[in-house]
Amino acid sequence: MQLTSIKAAELSDAEKAPWKSITGTIFHTAGPRDERAIELCEGMIDITAALFNVSSKEIRKPGRSNLGVSRVRQVAMYVAHVVLRLNMSDIGRAFGRDRTTVQYACHLVEDLRDDTDFDRIITMTERVALAAFGNRLGL
Repeated sequence: MQLTSIKAAELSDAEKAPWKSITGTIFHTAGPRDERAIELCEGMIDITAALFNVSSKEIRKPGRSNLGVSRVRQVAMYVAHVVLRLNMSDIGRAFGRDRTTVQYACHLVEDLRDDTDFDRIITMTERVALAAFGNRLGL
């Protein structure tokens, strides 16, 4: 019995409760940067939903969407990265997507900008985002 109590006293906190270090890593508390990114992305979702006449609920919905909704989401991610200067990881968290999904969206929208009509639409969206968030971001 005494050997057992000595062994228990020597255990580190991680050995006594290994789930604490795991949950601390997985479920980190949102810091000011995360909150700011989420707030900006939420605004960007609402703006693109209004501009493209798509439900913001559909844009926020996890999983796959039809092409129209996913393209609007990709535009919102692109503008959040290019105009709002958020990094791809923060955008991914705010949109409930992976960083690589944001990267794909940015590359795709950039490639589609070769079409002059599409480029005009993206330029207009960038201007609206800049007007909406420019003062807040000091741009």
